[in-house]
Amino acid sequence: MTTRTVVLARAAALPLALSAVFPSFSQTLLAQAATESSLREMVVTATRVEQPLSDLVADVSIIDSETIRKSGAVGVVDVLARVPGIEISRNGGPGSSSSVYVRGGESRFTAVYLDGVRLDSQSVGGAMWEQIPLSQIDRIEVLRGPAAAVYGSDAVSGVIQLFTKKGEGKPAPYVGVGLGSHGTRTAEAGVSGSSGAIDYSLGISHERSDGFNSRPVSTMNPDDDGYERTSGNARVGWSFAPGQRLQASFLASNLNSQYDSSLTDDDRNHHQLRTADLLWEGKWSDSYSTRLQVNQSNSKYSTTPNFYMTETTVRSYLFQNEYRLGVHRFTAALERREDELHNPATSYVGDLKRDRSQNAIALGYGLHAGAHTVQANVRHDDDSEFGGKSTGSLSYGYAINSEWRVTASGGTSFRAPTLYQRFSEYGDASLKPETGRNLEIGTRWTRGSSSAGIVAYRNRVNNLIVYGAAGSCASAWGCYQSVGRAKYEGITLSAAHKIGMVSLNGSVDFQNPHDLDTGRQLARRSKRYAKLGADTAIGGWNVGAEMNAASRRYDSSSGTNMLGGYTTFNLYTSKNIGRDFTLLARLDNLADKNYELAKGYAIPGRTLYVGLKWAPQ
Repeated sequence: MTTRTVVLARAAALPLALSAVFPSFSQTLLAQAATESSLREMVVTATRVEQPLSDLVADVSIIDSETIRKSGAVGVVDVLARVPGIEISRNGGPGSSSSVYVRGGESRFTAVYLDGVRLDSQSVGGAMWEQIPLSQIDRIEVLRGPAAAVYGSDAVSGVIQLFTKKGEGKPAPYVGVGLGSHGTRTAEAGVSGSSGAIDYSLGISHERSDGFNSRPVSTMNPDDDGYERTSGNARVGWSFAPGQRLQASFLASNLNSQYDSSLTDDDRNHHQLRTADLLWEGKWSDSYSTRLQVNQSNSKYSTTPNFYMTETTVRSYLFQNEYRLGVHRFTAALERREDELHNPATSYVGDLKRDRSQNAIALGYGLHAGAHTVQANVRHDDDSEFGGKSTGSLSYGYAINSEWRVTASGGTSFRAPTLYQRFSEYGDASLKPETGRNLEIGTRWTRGSSSAGIVAYRNRVNNLIVYGAAGSCASAWGCYQSVGRAKYEGITLSAAHKIGMVSLNGSVDFQNPHDLDTGRQLARRSKRYAKLGADTAIGGWNVGAEMNAASRRYDSSSGTNMLGGYTTFNLYTSKNIGRDFTLLARLDNLADKNYELAKGYAIPGRTLYVGLKWAPQ
């Protein structure tokens, strides 16, 4: 019997047992193990139109504002690390280079949006997660599985969409402050609300930390590596006529963080993120609605004193139509994306400035009738450099009875090489787009407040771009090559249960992301990891506990530099003080576990954070 068969056999026997045994990130709403209340949640990420979670075949998690607030986390990746199907790696503490692996896929294989604005880097590929300020985020939706037939290039492993707050009701101001380990200090303020046809939300925050020595090796500067971030956002909507709404949103974030690359220099990263979006939504009848969206993101990264800089600008234009006819839903969209990359000249290389564009048409069909749910999507992208690329997906769900539901889906995807991978000194202009083909099946059981689910998937990627030996580019150190093949396969089990006043949730992932040519496990990804936790109320205090565990990983795909497995425990509590104040405390890594997410980089160790927020009711 093969290892894969054994894993599948064991997994098949676990979903019901998990409902009573495995708790997890208590506020994460799992699509594959959602409770009845969470099924009423509305989601936009799966198909780009608003739908009830109960209507979806897709594998989706929702992280709401309460979850983010209770997390006490300082970075978006710290919140995502507690979501099923997601692993992270980071070169040190908050503010340092971070990667997010959805279902084991490369970090660049996840399409990331902020209020509908595409975030991407035409240098490293994928969003630069450390640039995104968690303090401005109100909600996160995570879609696991390919979605290129809806979003185009990049959505090979999934889509993560972040939302800032939308104003509703009477003015709701807030002010918050916090203190934590390593000299961490935070301050935030904002207001949201609506008046007549206008809704608004404004927020600003500042955070800084003295940090810790993130590279405790003899050849690196032994100083503490801290960070400082200032960010703000504004979102204003105007419902100027029945069914007609205009919205403008803006976000800005500046991050200055220390890192070590020598024994004496005070090396620093300088990050700047800017987004702007203009949206017009029109509901012309009960059946027909449109969306017209124009936006831009600008991601800038530089280092000192050894100068390096890269800047990516992404402009997007979307015209989307939705038509509902009984149990049928039709969508059609036209989309254009423009990418620009600028790497100014240094003493080592010359100036690099390139651009490209993609035009696309996308069609979708959805059916939710009785026990049957169908979702089909096709899309054609015309790249200014690679020509046409077509993708498609088909999903089906069947409700066996009021408690059991089974799902199956398949889809294709692609990711165009970054401009840096093609035209830098390490680049090869002949690189081909990476392409993926995914199949998955799942089942979900729900009875009252108890639930359990299992999803099995296999995603095969060809033309995987890797950094290999010199020869095909100008650099003598190495070149990007489009020769790799990889398979990302695994099983996600999840459960939710309530015992008295204690809410339990959990997920366990068994995965095997590996290089098909060498058979080796892909870098910084575990074969097994779990997220467990419990939440209850005691004497007016909301009290929670979490456990996060991962098996061993390797720091490189060559199978060297093993990173040991780890288990960490976290505690958190919050309480409403009087009518308008909330006290929050969080203790991470309770046992002060020493482990690595990247070879040679330390983690913060045991940390405590205490915050106080004023928000008049």
